Amino acid sequence: MSRRVVVIGHGMVGARFVEEVRRRDPDGERVTLTVLGAESRPAYNRVLLSTVLAGGLRPAMVALPVVDGIALHTGVAATALDRTARVVHADDGTVHPYDELVLATGCRAWLPPVDGLADPGAPEVPARGVSLFRDLDDCGRILDAAAPGARIAVVGGGLLGVEAARGLAGRGVAVTLVHPRTHLMERQLDAGAGEVLATALRGLGVDVRCGVGAKAWDPEAGLDCDDSSRIAADHVVVAAGVRANSGLAADAGLAVDRGILVDDRLATADGRVHALGDCAQHAGAPGGLVQSGWEQAAVLADLLTGTDPAARYRGTRPVTRLKARGIDLAALGDPTAGDEELRVSDPRRGRYGVLALRDDRVVGAVLMGLPDAAAMITGLYDSGAPAPSDRLALLLGRALPGETSPATDPVRMPGSAVVCRCNSVTKNALVTAWRAGAHDVDALSRRTRAATGCGSCRDVVCGIRDWLADIDPPQESAA
Repeated sequence: MSRRVVVIGHGMVGARFVEEVRRRDPDGERVTLTVLGAESRPAYNRVLLSTVLAGGLRPAMVALPVVDGIALHTGVAATALDRTARVVHADDGTVHPYDELVLATGCRAWLPPVDGLADPGAPEVPARGVSLFRDLDDCGRILDAAAPGARIAVVGGGLLGVEAARGLAGRGVAVTLVHPRTHLMERQLDAGAGEVLATALRGLGVDVRCGVGAKAWDPEAGLDCDDSSRIAADHVVVAAGVRANSGLAADAGLAVDRGILVDDRLATADGRVHALGDCAQHAGAPGGLVQSGWEQAAVLADLLTGTDPAARYRGTRPVTRLKARGIDLAALGDPTAGDEELRVSDPRRGRYGVLALRDDRVVGAVLMGLPDAAAMITGLYDSGAPAPSDRLALLLGRALPGETSPATDPVRMPGSAVVCRCNSVTKNALVTAWRAGAHDVDALSRRTRAATGCGSCRDVVCGIRDWLADIDPPQESAA
């Protein structure tokens, strides 16, 4: 008899978990799936929202594949968990029994306590002239306000805030980015890299103000800041962080801190209840990275289908890529954790690099304006392979021919290497698509979605295509 698995949440991670289960159990012999999704639309790739905002993709192009053989209820929110009876109550009056429950409720955008940003009667609802930046509906509201010549203030200089500001500037909008910290993207970058990024953004038309916080918003007057300045703005976009959607779990008596506490089996203290992605808190999962949610989905699918009862989630190696046209920025690992460090800075040309190694392995890096180095160093970081002896050449993306990185050599690249981080496409997935008939880059992209996000992986996809054409050329059909 198959297990009844109920999934609450049909965002990116919930949808990936469903896909992973059906990949292991295509006929539903071991697992029957019921999915409750509060959003009325099917799942889509939130990583690509910045690309939608910038005009690189249409909203319909970020939809995720629909998996057959599941009971999907969109526009239906779970309201309560009864762990004793093992049922989920939903807001449409339905009750869903489960053997195993998976919480993939994600997170919500946070509205900081700034006068005027929130609706007076609902502190989590934006006021008139204010948009959050979390979902496709938010994108639609921002784009409605982003007519050429419009004035928009972006509150928050983390990854999403920077991407939003760059995308809006590219649409001809007058953008001011305010960030209360001393430099941009302080979670990923040091002060030097943050300043080079700010300089690059200013060169692209964004007015960057660090060390400045929002104080009050008035749609008729603009945005007042805590340095006594006022920004003339027609609209405000808030990208000030997120909070886990853990209320359902807390109400059911499960342990919650910054998220729902889980172990290496992605299980809560109730072994039949699991959590994945942004709503889950695991010591090895970096916040805000979809890669960790996708890796967790694969582990839990192994466990619940019985494919690999020994599967465990041991953590994710963090890699962040900024999706902003004209700026190539990658941050990975912990650049302060090495026993060997190299640093280069060329701010006038928008280039900055920090490389940290320990025991000959890459443990962290920040790379801006150095795309060749980013590809090689990310490959070394992912694989754990020893770094080339010429460290400076590596940091500049000029490793010696005999010391090329697996990231730039399809022959040496492991099959599990992630080629496209926007869509979590591995080398193995590209090989499978090739063997299924996708014999050019566009066909590989359509089949796997590789290079359909920020586009930074397209050269690597081309290299894999060329390598496959040599070792496994397409067979001409018989006349």
